Amino acid sequence: MITRALKAHTPFSMLLMGLLILNTVVVLAPLGVAVISAFKTTGEIMASPFALPSAWAFDNFVKVWSAGRFDRYILNSIIVTLGAEIIILVTSAMAGYALGRFKFRFHGAIYTLILMGLMVPAKLLLVPLFIQLKAMGLLNSQFGLILVYAAGGIPAGVFIMTGFFRALPDALEGAARIDGAGEWTIFSRIMLPLVRPQLAIVAIYTAIPIWNDFLFPMVFLSSPELKTIPQGLSVFFGEHAVDMGALFAGLTLAALPLVLVYLLLSEQFIKGLTAGAVKG
Repeated sequence: MITRALKAHTPFSMLLMGLLILNTVVVLAPLGVAVISAFKTTGEIMASPFALPSAWAFDNFVKVWSAGRFDRYILNSIIVTLGAEIIILVTSAMAGYALGRFKFRFHGAIYTLILMGLMVPAKLLLVPLFIQLKAMGLLNSQFGLILVYAAGGIPAGVFIMTGFFRALPDALEGAARIDGAGEWTIFSRIMLPLVRPQLAIVAIYTAIPIWNDFLFPMVFLSSPELKTIPQGLSVFFGEHAVDMGALFAGLTLAALPLVLVYLLLSEQFIKGLTAGAVKG
C-alpha cells in the first residue's frame, strides 16, 4: 500500500511533502523542548537542554502558579484579550458587511483609510497613544489597553470580512428582501451565519499577538495587579540569574489557552481558509 501510494505522487509533490514535514518538525521541536524543560531544574537545562528530565516533577508549575501569581496574570490576559476580541469581531463584521455589500459615497476612501491602519508599525504609535490615553484618563487601565488592541486589530478584521461578505451571492439578500426582511435581519440571521468560519480566522489572527504582547502592557500599565502574562513571566528574570525551569513552565501554561481556543475553532478555521477553493 505504501509503495502504491508513493508511486501515485510526482517528484514535485514528494518534494513539497518533504518540505512540509520538515517545516512541521522545525515548528514543533522548540515547543517540545520548552515543554520538557518545564519539568527540569535550571541546572539540568543548562547541563543538557535536549535531554529528558531526571524526574517528571511539577515543582516549576506549582512555583509559577503560587509564587509567580500566574492565576492573576492569566485572568488579566483573558480579560484584555476577550474584551478586545469582542470589539474587533463585532466592528469587523458590521463594517465588513457595509463595505462588502453596499456602494455609497466615499466607499473607497473609507475602505482605504481603514486599511491604512495595517501600514503603521505599533512602535510608532506609543507616544501618541500614551498622550491620548492620558488625556482620556485611561492610563493604567485594562479598558484603555483593550481599546488600543481593538483599534490595532480592526483594520485586519475589516479587510478579511469585507472580502468574504463581498463574495456571498446576491440572490440570498434579494430573496430575504422580497420576504420583507430588514437590513439588520439580513445581516444577523442570513449573512452572519455564513461567515462564521471567517470570524474564526479573524479571532485567531488577532488574538495571538494580543495574548503574547509585552510592549503595550509595559508602557500603559503600571500597577502589578494589572500585569498580563508576558509581564508576569518577567519576574523569573533576576539581576544575575534566570529561573529557567519556572520560566519554561510559565511559557507552557501561557500557551495552553491559545492551543485550546485553536482546537475549539479549528474546524471553523479550516473552513474559512478553504472557502471558495472548491466550486460546486
